[in-house]
Amino acid sequence: MIKRKIQDEIIKAALKMPVIAITGPRQSGKTTLSKLAFRGYDYVSLENPQLRSFAKEDPQGFLSQYTGGVILDEVQYVPELFSYIQLIVDEERENGRFILTGSQNFLLTEKINQSLAGRVAIYNLLPFSIEELKQAGYKITSYETYLLKGFYPRIYEENLDAGKWLSDYIRTYIERDVRQLINIGDLALFQNFLSLCAGRTGQIINHSVLANEIGVSSKTIQRWFSVLEASYIVFFLQPFHKNYNKRIIKSPKLYFYDTGLVTHLLKINAVEEIQLHFAKGALFENLIIAELKKKYWNRGKEAPFYYWRESNSNEVDLIIDKGIKQLAIEIKSGKTIREEFFKGVFYWQKLSETKTENSYLVYGGDLVQKRSQLKVINWNTLNEIETD
Repeated sequence: MIKRKIQDEIIKAALKMPVIAITGPRQSGKTTLSKLAFRGYDYVSLENPQLRSFAKEDPQGFLSQYTGGVILDEVQYVPELFSYIQLIVDEERENGRFILTGSQNFLLTEKINQSLAGRVAIYNLLPFSIEELKQAGYKITSYETYLLKGFYPRIYEENLDAGKWLSDYIRTYIERDVRQLINIGDLALFQNFLSLCAGRTGQIINHSVLANEIGVSSKTIQRWFSVLEASYIVFFLQPFHKNYNKRIIKSPKLYFYDTGLVTHLLKINAVEEIQLHFAKGALFENLIIAELKKKYWNRGKEAPFYYWRESNSNEVDLIIDKGIKQLAIEIKSGKTIREEFFKGVFYWQKLSETKTENSYLVYGGDLVQKRSQLKVINWNTLNEIETD
């Protein structure tokens, strides 16, 4: 069983807070992590219809069964429990009393904010990171393999066929989660939307264009995106708005939490196909940004990520806003360093007066170089980026 980077942070938090909430996509390992981190706790899955019915009808009686620590899995299905959990933790004042997990972010977060504010520490668990797999002994030497397989735990722990597993995952996600989150009659239409999103990975999103292409309203597209965000399928990078230039682009860019889902939706079935695919650069960019996001979330921190682009096409793929300074990171899938790779970062340096030690190029090759104007690192050495 692969130990998760976030585990120690969660255990430490449970010594200080009465409730720990672990959220993230389905099959990211929330249940396994909870059971490993809190070995003596009772475990209850609220996906079980009988237990869910009991908890809904008599939440006080349901919770009274558990006098010690308890893990409540997929707790968003029974929002009636939250008020009673609040009463228990306020009365007992015992840290680490409840461990809550959920895979539908806005349903879980909404109830936490209503009932458990100030009593809960919230952590987001994504699928494996490259660093976790390396430490577990997986020796994958090409980033293309990661693009194809993705990072969902069961694929690695049970040595499953990634394509088959991802196909089942997408079908189950659409048939279960999408129907639970929104009232949608034509699931095939949503599947088409999801595939179109895969083709727009790393791109600025225009709701009206997508709406016209699919044949729905812009409001429908917005609602569908909210579902994809809430269930940890996609995330957005907002543009960096410090007023260095008034002509900056103001729309968000789209990324997926897992590259395996993207390649599957794009019907890429082999590493060799990635080499010639139109989306190769965007897929690599997605991989790097998602990996850096995991580094933040695994330390229990928000990822202050943005992109920057002028209307005349000068851009930086990732800006990490650390308050007093910004890190500028350009991301290129090429395996040979070329001078054109540096254009966006060098332009940004002049415009923002960013110091050279805060500028990076991440590329698809093997070298690490400390140049006079920035640091060049490869896809496998992301720890070189100062994220603390």
